[in-house]
Amino acid sequence: MEPYIKKILVPVDFSDYSKSSLKYAVNFAKHFGAELYLVYVVEPMVYPPDFSMGQIAIPSVDVEMDKRAVEELTNLAKKEIPSDVKSHLIVKTGKPFVEIIETASAEDVDLIIIATHGHTGIEHVLFGSTAEKVVRKAPCPVLTLREPIKGFEFKEEIKKEMRN
Repeated sequence: MEPYIKKILVPVDFSDYSKSSLKYAVNFAKHFGAELYLVYVVEPMVYPPDFSMGQIAIPSVDVEMDKRAVEELTNLAKKEIPSDVKSHLIVKTGKPFVEIIETASAEDVDLIIIATHGHTGIEHVLFGSTAEKVVRKAPCPVLTLREPIKGFEFKEEIKKEMRN
């Protein structure tokens, strides 16, 4: 039977949590022969100049952030993803959970592996959880990871059984 997980989306925010989820996703990708799609979402810089005009975005700052994000994502991929795992890097601008869900749909991914920062209390109430919103609205299964992450490793006998 051919594995049905061919595309895995991994949202990255460069935190230790998301770097751990990327390492975990690399093992999934190796096991299933899947491709990895890394997505980083740049939240637009919005400045309220005064009360009469509302909020405006400053495009030149956003362009510079996009460029830097591509560089950082490229460096992370080179460091964490072995050459035998095919990967795609995506940088988007907007609200993270919306862009993650839209990317999952657009790329027709089979699984999203996302870190949850484990915020609780007032921090959770104020900021909500991107991972939680992704779980509720994603077009595919979502695996959420919280530190400490247990390793994703199959014993050799199980690997052989799964191949047969």
